[in-house]
Amino acid sequence: MQQPLVSILTPFKNTASFLPECIESIINQTYTRWELLIVDDGSTDTSFEIVGRYAKIDSRIKLFKNTGEGIIAALQLALQQAHGTFITRMDSDDIMPPNKLELLTNNLLAHGEKHIAIGLVEYFCKEGVGPGYKSYETWLNKLTRTGNNYSEIYKECVIPSPCWMVYKTDLIACGAFNPNVYPEDYDLTFRFYKHQYKCIPCDQVLHYWRDYSTRTSRTHIHYAHNHFTTLKTQHFIDIDYNPNKTLVVWGAGNKGKKAAEILLKHQISFEWICDNPKKIGKSIYGKTMQPFNALKAIQNPQSIITVANKKAQQEIRAYLNTLGLKPVEDYVFFC
Repeated sequence: MQQPLVSILTPFKNTASFLPECIESIINQTYTRWELLIVDDGSTDTSFEIVGRYAKIDSRIKLFKNTGEGIIAALQLALQQAHGTFITRMDSDDIMPPNKLELLTNNLLAHGEKHIAIGLVEYFCKEGVGPGYKSYETWLNKLTRTGNNYSEIYKECVIPSPCWMVYKTDLIACGAFNPNVYPEDYDLTFRFYKHQYKCIPCDQVLHYWRDYSTRTSRTHIHYAHNHFTTLKTQHFIDIDYNPNKTLVVWGAGNKGKKAAEILLKHQISFEWICDNPKKIGKSIYGKTMQPFNALKAIQNPQSIITVANKKAQQEIRAYLNTLGLKPVEDYVFFC
Protein backbone atom coordinates (compact mmCIF):
# COMPACT_ATOMS: atom_id res chain seq x y z
CA MET A 1 0.00 0.00 0.00
CA GLN A 2 1.40 3.37 -1.03
CA GLN A 3 2.13 5.90 1.70
CA PRO A 4 -0.15 8.98 1.68
CA LEU A 5 1.33 12.14 0.20
CA VAL A 6 2.04 14.95 2.69
CA SER A 7 1.82 18.53 1.40
CA ILE A 8 4.03 20.99 3.30
CA LEU A 9 2.93 24.62 2.94
CA THR A 10 5.70 27.17 3.48
CA PRO A 11 5.51 30.93 2.86
CA PHE A 12 8.83 32.79 2.96
CA LYS A 13 10.05 36.37 2.83
CA ASN A 14 13.66 37.47 3.22
CA THR A 15 14.82 34.39 5.12
CA ALA A 16 17.89 33.66 2.98
CA SER A 17 20.03 33.09 6.09
CA PHE A 18 17.76 30.29 7.32
CA LEU A 19 16.28 28.65 4.22
CA PRO A 20 19.08 26.13 3.50
CA GLU A 21 18.89 24.68 7.02
CA CYS A 22 15.08 24.59 6.83
CA ILE A 23 14.89 22.90 3.41
CA GLU A 24 17.61 20.40 4.21
CA SER A 25 15.75 19.37 7.36
CA ILE A 26 12.76 18.57 5.11
CA ILE A 27 14.88 16.70 2.55
CA ASN A 28 16.36 14.60 5.38
CA GLN A 29 12.98 13.39 6.67
CA THR A 30 12.62 9.66 7.29
CA TYR A 31 9.19 9.93 5.66
CA THR A 32 9.94 10.60 2.00
CA ARG A 33 6.55 10.89 0.28
CA TRP A 34 6.08 14.64 0.61
CA GLU A 35 5.80 17.72 -1.55
CA LEU A 36 6.93 21.18 -0.49
CA LEU A 37 4.74 24.01 -1.78
CA ILE A 38 6.96 26.97 -1.00
CA VAL A 39 5.77 30.49 -1.81
CA ASP A 40 7.85 33.66 -2.07
CA ASP A 41 5.92 36.52 -0.44
CA GLY A 42 7.88 39.39 -2.00
CA SER A 43 11.45 38.70 -0.92
CA THR A 44 14.06 41.35 -1.71
CA ASP A 45 17.09 39.25 -0.70
CA THR A 46 18.39 36.05 -2.34
CA SER A 47 15.70 33.80 -0.85
CA PHE A 48 13.99 33.04 -4.18
CA GLU A 49 17.27 32.06 -5.83
CA ILE A 50 18.21 29.80 -2.92
CA VAL A 51 14.91 27.91 -3.07
CA GLY A 52 15.16 27.76 -6.86
CA ARG A 53 18.46 25.87 -6.64
CA TYR A 54 16.89 23.26 -4.36
CA ALA A 55 13.82 22.97 -6.60
CA LYS A 56 16.03 22.16 -9.60
CA ILE A 57 17.58 19.13 -7.89
CA ASP A 58 14.49 17.83 -6.02
CA SER A 59 11.20 17.62 -7.93
CA ARG A 60 9.27 17.40 -4.65
CA ILE A 61 10.05 21.09 -4.06
CA LYS A 62 7.63 23.34 -5.95
CA LEU A 63 8.41 27.05 -5.92
CA PHE A 64 5.82 29.79 -6.47
CA LYS A 65 5.57 33.57 -6.22
CA ASN A 66 2.69 34.94 -4.17
CA THR A 67 -0.06 36.31 -6.41
CA GLY A 68 -1.44 38.29 -3.47
CA GLU A 69 0.25 39.81 -0.45
CA GLY A 70 0.93 38.41 3.00
CA ILE A 71 1.08 35.03 4.69
CA ILE A 72 -2.61 34.21 4.23
CA ALA A 73 -2.52 34.77 0.46
CA ALA A 74 0.68 32.69 0.26
CA LEU A 75 -0.94 29.85 2.21
CA GLN A 76 -4.04 29.99 0.01
CA LEU A 77 -1.87 29.67 -3.10
CA ALA A 78 0.13 26.78 -1.62
CA LEU A 79 -3.05 24.92 -0.66
CA GLN A 80 -4.48 25.38 -4.17
CA GLN A 81 -1.39 23.63 -5.54
CA ALA A 82 -1.34 20.86 -2.91
CA HIS A 83 -2.10 17.25 -3.92
CA GLY A 84 -1.52 15.60 -0.56
CA THR A 85 -3.93 13.58 1.56
CA PHE A 86 -2.40 15.32 4.57
CA ILE A 87 -1.53 19.01 5.00
CA THR A 88 1.06 20.53 7.30
CA ARG A 89 2.74 23.94 7.63
CA MET A 90 6.39 24.82 7.99
CA ASP A 91 8.05 28.15 8.71
CA SER A 92 11.00 28.99 6.46
CA ASP A 93 13.25 29.95 9.36
CA ASP A 94 12.70 26.79 11.43
CA ILE A 95 14.01 23.22 11.50
CA MET A 96 12.32 19.79 11.45
CA PRO A 97 13.84 16.86 13.33
CA PRO A 98 14.19 13.87 10.94
CA ASN A 99 11.19 11.93 12.29
CA LYS A 100 8.65 14.78 12.28
CA LEU A 101 6.64 13.86 9.17
CA GLU A 102 6.80 10.14 9.94
CA LEU A 103 5.42 10.51 13.45
CA LEU A 104 2.70 13.03 12.53
CA THR A 105 1.60 10.89 9.58
CA ASN A 106 1.50 7.69 11.63
CA ASN A 107 -0.55 9.41 14.34
CA LEU A 108 -3.09 10.65 11.80
CA LEU A 109 -3.34 7.23 10.15
CA ALA A 110 -3.88 5.61 13.56
CA HIS A 111 -6.58 8.08 14.70
CA GLY A 112 -8.33 8.97 11.44
CA GLU A 113 -10.22 12.04 10.28
CA LYS A 114 -11.28 14.89 12.58
CA HIS A 115 -7.99 14.63 14.44
CA ILE A 116 -4.99 16.96 14.53
CA ALA A 117 -1.52 15.49 14.85
CA ILE A 118 0.72 17.81 16.86
CA GLY A 119 4.11 17.68 18.55
CA LEU A 120 6.23 19.31 21.21
CA VAL A 121 8.19 22.41 20.20
CA GLU A 122 11.55 23.78 21.27
CA TYR A 123 12.67 27.39 20.80
CA PHE A 124 16.27 28.14 19.89
CA CYS A 125 18.16 31.40 19.45
CA LYS A 126 21.88 32.11 19.19
CA GLU A 127 21.48 34.94 21.72
CA GLY A 128 19.51 32.68 24.05
CA VAL A 129 15.75 32.16 24.37
CA GLY A 130 14.00 34.81 26.45
CA PRO A 131 11.91 33.89 29.52
CA GLY A 132 8.61 34.80 27.79
CA TYR A 133 9.13 32.36 24.92
CA LYS A 134 10.49 29.69 27.27
CA SER A 135 7.40 30.04 29.45
CA TYR A 136 5.14 29.73 26.39
CA GLU A 137 7.06 26.63 25.24
CA THR A 138 6.65 24.97 28.64
CA TRP A 139 2.94 25.80 28.86
CA LEU A 140 2.22 24.68 25.29
CA ASN A 141 4.14 21.41 25.61
CA LYS A 142 2.34 20.54 28.85
CA LEU A 143 -0.98 20.77 26.99
CA THR A 144 0.32 18.79 23.99
CA ARG A 145 1.56 15.88 26.12
CA THR A 146 -2.02 15.15 27.18
CA GLY A 147 -3.85 16.45 24.08
CA ASN A 148 -5.84 18.86 26.27
CA ASN A 149 -4.81 21.86 24.17
CA TYR A 150 -8.29 23.36 23.91
CA SER A 151 -8.67 23.56 27.70
CA GLU A 152 -6.77 26.87 27.67
CA ILE A 153 -7.50 28.04 24.14
CA TYR A 154 -8.52 31.55 25.20
CA LYS A 155 -5.16 32.28 26.87
CA GLU A 156 -2.82 31.83 23.89
CA CYS A 157 -2.62 29.91 20.63
CA VAL A 158 -2.63 26.26 21.77
CA ILE A 159 -1.59 24.66 18.47
CA PRO A 160 1.81 25.81 17.14
CA SER A 161 1.40 27.04 13.56
CA PRO A 162 4.34 25.05 12.09
CA CYS A 163 3.75 21.83 14.05
CA TRP A 164 0.39 20.33 13.10
CA MET A 165 -0.90 17.96 10.42
CA VAL A 166 -4.49 17.28 9.34
CA TYR A 167 -6.42 15.57 6.59
CA LYS A 168 -6.80 17.97 3.67
CA THR A 169 -10.55 17.33 3.67
CA ASP A 170 -10.78 18.40 7.33
CA LEU A 171 -8.74 21.55 6.70
CA ILE A 172 -11.06 22.56 3.85
CA ALA A 173 -14.16 21.69 5.88
CA CYS A 174 -13.25 24.22 8.57
CA GLY A 175 -12.43 27.02 6.11
CA ALA A 176 -8.68 26.41 5.66
CA PHE A 177 -6.95 29.77 5.07
CA ASN A 178 -9.94 31.53 3.54
CA PRO A 179 -10.75 34.01 6.33
CA ASN A 180 -8.49 37.03 5.97
CA VAL A 181 -8.05 37.20 9.73
CA TYR A 182 -4.79 37.66 11.64
CA PRO A 183 -3.17 36.14 13.59
CA GLU A 184 -4.02 33.41 11.06
CA ASP A 185 -2.65 30.50 13.10
CA TYR A 186 -4.75 31.37 16.16
CA ASP A 187 -7.85 31.91 14.04
CA LEU A 188 -7.40 28.48 12.44
CA THR A 189 -6.92 26.92 15.88
CA PHE A 190 -10.27 28.30 16.97
CA ARG A 191 -11.90 26.80 13.87
CA PHE A 192 -10.32 23.41 14.62
CA TYR A 193 -11.83 23.78 18.10
CA LYS A 194 -15.26 24.78 16.77
CA HIS A 195 -15.32 21.74 14.48
CA GLN A 196 -14.31 19.53 17.43
CA TYR A 197 -11.18 18.08 15.83
CA LYS A 198 -9.35 16.19 18.56
CA CYS A 199 -5.69 16.85 19.35
CA ILE A 200 -3.57 13.68 19.38
CA PRO A 201 -1.23 13.69 22.42
CA CYS A 202 2.49 13.64 21.73
CA ASP A 203 5.57 13.55 23.97
CA GLN A 204 8.30 14.11 21.36
CA VAL A 205 9.87 17.37 20.16
CA LEU A 206 8.88 17.61 16.48
CA HIS A 207 9.73 21.22 15.72
CA TYR A 208 12.61 23.58 16.43
CA TRP A 209 11.25 27.13 16.48
CA ARG A 210 13.80 29.85 15.75
CA ASP A 211 13.56 33.12 17.66
CA TYR A 212 15.21 36.31 16.46
CA SER A 213 14.48 40.02 16.70
CA THR A 214 12.99 40.49 13.22
CA ARG A 215 10.70 37.45 13.05
CA THR A 216 7.18 38.33 11.89
CA SER A 217 5.42 37.44 15.13
CA ARG A 218 7.60 39.99 16.94
CA THR A 219 7.37 42.86 14.47
CA HIS A 220 4.16 42.78 12.41
CA ILE A 221 1.06 44.71 13.50
CA HIS A 222 -1.11 41.66 12.70
CA TYR A 223 0.38 39.91 15.75
CA ALA A 224 -0.12 42.74 18.23
CA HIS A 225 -1.99 41.96 21.46
CA ASN A 226 -5.07 43.99 20.52
CA HIS A 227 -5.55 41.64 17.56
CA PHE A 228 -5.42 38.65 19.92
CA THR A 229 -8.07 40.09 22.26
CA THR A 230 -10.36 40.92 19.34
CA LEU A 231 -9.97 37.41 17.92
CA LYS A 232 -10.58 35.73 21.28
CA THR A 233 -13.71 37.77 22.00
CA GLN A 234 -15.24 37.20 18.59
CA HIS A 235 -14.63 33.45 18.73
CA PHE A 236 -15.93 33.30 22.30
CA ILE A 237 -19.17 34.92 21.16
CA ASP A 238 -19.42 32.47 18.27
CA ILE A 239 -18.46 29.26 20.09
CA ASP A 240 -18.80 29.37 23.89
CA TYR A 241 -20.98 32.34 24.84
CA ASN A 242 -24.17 31.18 26.55
CA PRO A 243 -26.95 33.79 26.23
CA ASN A 244 -28.83 32.06 29.06
CA LYS A 245 -26.08 33.07 31.49
CA THR A 246 -25.09 36.51 32.77
CA LEU A 247 -21.85 37.49 31.11
CA VAL A 248 -19.22 39.06 33.37
CA VAL A 249 -16.01 40.79 32.28
CA TRP A 250 -13.15 40.77 34.81
CA GLY A 251 -10.53 43.51 34.60
CA ALA A 252 -10.56 47.05 33.24
CA GLY A 253 -7.14 47.22 31.61
CA ASN A 254 -6.58 47.40 27.85
CA LYS A 255 -7.73 43.81 27.25
CA GLY A 256 -10.83 44.20 29.38
CA LYS A 257 -11.76 47.40 27.60
CA LYS A 258 -11.21 45.86 24.16
CA ALA A 259 -13.41 42.87 25.06
CA ALA A 260 -16.07 45.25 26.42
CA GLU A 261 -16.01 47.31 23.22
CA ILE A 262 -16.67 44.23 21.10
CA LEU A 263 -19.45 42.98 23.37
CA LEU A 264 -21.14 46.39 23.23
CA LYS A 265 -20.79 46.41 19.43
CA HIS A 266 -22.61 43.05 19.35
CA GLN A 267 -25.22 44.42 21.78
CA ILE A 268 -24.39 41.73 24.34
CA SER A 269 -25.26 42.70 27.90
CA PHE A 270 -22.62 42.12 30.60
CA GLU A 271 -21.56 43.03 34.13
CA TRP A 272 -18.08 44.44 34.67
CA ILE A 273 -15.91 43.81 37.74
CA CYS A 274 -12.33 44.69 38.71
CA ASP A 275 -9.95 44.79 41.67
CA ASN A 276 -8.73 48.37 41.18
CA PRO A 277 -10.17 50.49 44.03
CA LYS A 278 -9.71 53.63 41.91
CA LYS A 279 -12.06 52.24 39.25
CA ILE A 280 -14.69 50.52 41.41
CA GLY A 281 -17.88 52.59 41.38
CA LYS A 282 -16.77 54.52 38.29
CA SER A 283 -18.53 54.29 34.93
CA ILE A 284 -16.67 52.99 31.86
CA TYR A 285 -18.55 52.77 28.56
CA GLY A 286 -21.75 53.28 30.56
CA LYS A 287 -21.01 50.31 32.85
CA THR A 288 -20.51 50.76 36.59
CA MET A 289 -17.40 48.93 37.78
CA GLN A 290 -18.05 46.46 40.61
CA PRO A 291 -15.66 44.66 43.01
CA PHE A 292 -14.76 40.98 42.51
CA ASN A 293 -16.99 39.78 45.34
CA ALA A 294 -20.02 41.10 43.45
CA LEU A 295 -19.91 37.85 41.50
CA LYS A 296 -21.59 36.07 44.43
CA ALA A 297 -24.80 38.01 43.82
CA ILE A 298 -24.85 37.43 40.05
CA GLN A 299 -27.14 34.61 39.03
CA ASN A 300 -25.73 31.97 36.66
CA PRO A 301 -22.57 33.90 35.62
CA GLN A 302 -20.24 33.21 32.70
CA SER A 303 -16.97 35.10 33.01
CA ILE A 304 -14.32 36.46 30.64
CA ILE A 305 -11.22 37.07 32.79
CA THR A 306 -8.70 39.56 31.38
CA VAL A 307 -6.61 39.92 34.55
CA ALA A 308 -2.96 39.24 33.62
CA ASN A 309 -1.33 39.13 37.07
CA LYS A 310 -0.43 35.50 37.82
CA LYS A 311 -1.02 35.75 41.55
CA ALA A 312 -4.38 37.40 40.98
CA GLN A 313 -5.28 34.65 38.51
CA GLN A 314 -4.59 32.00 41.15
CA GLU A 315 -6.80 33.85 43.62
CA ILE A 316 -9.55 34.19 41.02
CA ARG A 317 -9.40 30.45 40.19
CA ALA A 318 -9.64 29.58 43.88
CA TYR A 319 -12.58 31.96 44.31
CA LEU A 320 -14.40 30.50 41.29
CA ASN A 321 -13.84 26.99 42.63
CA THR A 322 -15.47 27.92 45.94
CA LEU A 323 -18.53 28.97 43.92
CA GLY A 324 -18.57 25.63 42.09
CA LEU A 325 -17.91 27.19 38.68
CA LYS A 326 -16.35 25.18 35.83
CA PRO A 327 -13.71 26.17 33.23
CA VAL A 328 -15.02 27.13 29.75
CA GLU A 329 -18.61 26.40 30.73
CA ASP A 330 -18.61 29.12 33.41
CA TYR A 331 -15.38 31.05 32.84
CA VAL A 332 -12.46 31.53 30.44
CA PHE A 333 -9.10 33.21 31.01
CA PHE A 334 -8.03 35.60 28.26
CA CYS A 335 -4.43 35.80 29.56
